[in-house]
Amino acid sequence: MIDLREQFEHQPFLMAPMAGVTDAAYRIMCRRRGAELAYTEMVSVAGLSYKSAKTWVLVEPEPEEPQICVQLFGTKPEQFAYAVDSVQERVGDKLSLIDINMACPARKVITKGEGSALMKTPELAASLVEASVREARVPVTVKIRRGFAAGENTAADFAARMEQAGAAAVAVHGRTASQLYTGQADWSTIDEVAGRVSVPVIGSGDVFSAEDAARMLSDTAADAVFIARGTYGNPWVFGDARALALEGTPVPERSARERIEALREHLTLLHETQPFMARARAFASWYLKGLPHAAAWRGKVVQCTTYEEFMALLDRVEADACACEDGGQA
Repeated sequence: MIDLREQFEHQPFLMAPMAGVTDAAYRIMCRRRGAELAYTEMVSVAGLSYKSAKTWVLVEPEPEEPQICVQLFGTKPEQFAYAVDSVQERVGDKLSLIDINMACPARKVITKGEGSALMKTPELAASLVEASVREARVPVTVKIRRGFAAGENTAADFAARMEQAGAAAVAVHGRTASQLYTGQADWSTIDEVAGRVSVPVIGSGDVFSAEDAARMLSDTAADAVFIARGTYGNPWVFGDARALALEGTPVPERSARERIEALREHLTLLHETQPFMARARAFASWYLKGLPHAAAWRGKVVQCTTYEEFMALLDRVEADACACEDGGQA
């Protein structure tokens, strides 16, 4: 079984699970640039229980991936038990840990009592951890928020209950569910949780760059840091954050050519791992941010539907960016 403290000491910056984002192509891009523990999107335990082929697509790693962390969500202990057993069977030695989502604030999730709504029902949440731990041969972790409703701060008590239920680590986002992703994450919540539990604590919230990640690690009691939105168009962030935090190496600037080459690589990975390219419209726009005439190019990205259209457009973007770097019109 993976030793989480040892893992975090070696690479404390983790690729956070993000619904609609962290598919296999995304994970591989980040792994190639320093991410080690990498998470699936949220996976429904109900979908696994009903043997949904579409749900299983979210779980299974690509051959290049050395490991995977699977994040589950739901409300029924028996479905969690079945899901954990099934995931272990299907993923085998590549499975590093099971994470239970108790942080998602999306309305379609919380109206079913799932995600961050579990913070209102700590005993139910604990029963999900207990059911998972009974079946698991890997660590079971949880991801929570500061609280559910505006002004609430129940994270420390809730985390202590999850540890009692058997959680091997707790990730905490410093916003309440009602805040969604507005306002500012309160990093003091990380210290409060760390003061109540003996298991490792993963900090989350407002980590938009390698510098933010290194600062969270140094300024809070976090053992590790989740990077979510900070990965948008920046798969280098994991290696950069580690080099900055552990070795003092400044974060390098990435040239337009390097960013465009990375986008080509990401598009190719998506093309090879999925039968459709719809997700490329979002992440392509992230890579183009800051490039010459980025707004105009983003407008053209959303019109692309095939791999070939995306790659042809990138040839034009690169020619324009190189012309600007060489002293042409910016």
